Amino acid sequence: MLANDFRRFHGGDHRVAVAYDNPHHAAVMNAPRFDLARFAQAHARIVSAVHRTPMLRSQTLSDRVGAPVYLKCENLQKTGAFKVRGALHRLLRLSDEQRARGVATISAGNHAQAVAWAATAVGIRSLVVMPEKASRTKVQASREYGAEVILHGDAQAAFTKVLELSEERGMTFVHPFDDEEVVAGHGSCGLEIVDQLPDVHTIVVPVGGGGLASAIAASVAAAKPGVAVWGVEPEGAPSMHRSLEAGEAIHLQSVSTVADGLAPPMAGVLNHALLAAHAQGVVLVSDEEIISALRVILERTKLLVEPSGAAAVAALLEGRIPVEPEQPVVAVLSGGNVDLASLGELLSEGNRLHV
Repeated sequence: MLANDFRRFHGGDHRVAVAYDNPHHAAVMNAPRFDLARFAQAHARIVSAVHRTPMLRSQTLSDRVGAPVYLKCENLQKTGAFKVRGALHRLLRLSDEQRARGVATISAGNHAQAVAWAATAVGIRSLVVMPEKASRTKVQASREYGAEVILHGDAQAAFTKVLELSEERGMTFVHPFDDEEVVAGHGSCGLEIVDQLPDVHTIVVPVGGGGLASAIAASVAAAKPGVAVWGVEPEGAPSMHRSLEAGEAIHLQSVSTVADGLAPPMAGVLNHALLAAHAQGVVLVSDEEIISALRVILERTKLLVEPSGAAAVAALLEGRIPVEPEQPVVAVLSGGNVDLASLGELLSEGNRLHV
């Protein structure tokens, strides 16, 4: 289903922001050219160090959605999330001088762990600034992987702090998503999907800043044109959704969502351009819908995901993504680093809300 058809189908639903049909739109024209060779080369650099994560079919989800549903299990990736793909590739592309100085980054958790692990793996120092309310489980894991961790303010304050510290210490700043080498590394996930499921029709991907979604959209467009890629954001952190509506990457004044991994206060400029050029659009789901999907995944597939990792399934269960009978759909489970102490609270909250 084309973007305009979907817009008409949903009757102007405010939860749906479609990408640009006009190939001459500024965002589309300014999108960097990522060809198949670039993604294949990135995949070759990291393939021996990261997992080729499983692709599992769910009969329960297939029955509920009305199409064959497969789960790309990035929750089973090293460090528990897809982030290690881009982080490792970015660090492998550093110069010798940059390696000697070390790297710094900002993250609510999954990117922090990925950079910490990747830096230790290639033998360089890493500094991570995390918001003060970051998951203690993710903070501890980042330290155990070898990073120096500093907790500072909210997401925006932490972003400012890491830029200050990286300049003071001469460290290379590794952006969590708005970086070509990070995107190239994440594209390995898209290449795996089309290799594992050659007849894939639709791919649904959670969106935070847009690193994974833009990489999958661009890599799949290069490897298998015609596959529909949709992004999913929380209603309380709709930076990419609003960016597609505005025609440019925007910053939000505030965000509020149970899915901390999908809550950066901005959309990446590169990521917006790639999604505008290659994706169908971005849809929104509520926190209640995310919690409900998390429960379904845990109960029926026995897979543990964090709220961010459940967003794609939530969009499918709520009918936000157009599907066709017998046409395979892939939902990317982007991460599994849920804080176990809060998991019971999340599921109890789902019970109270009758979701």
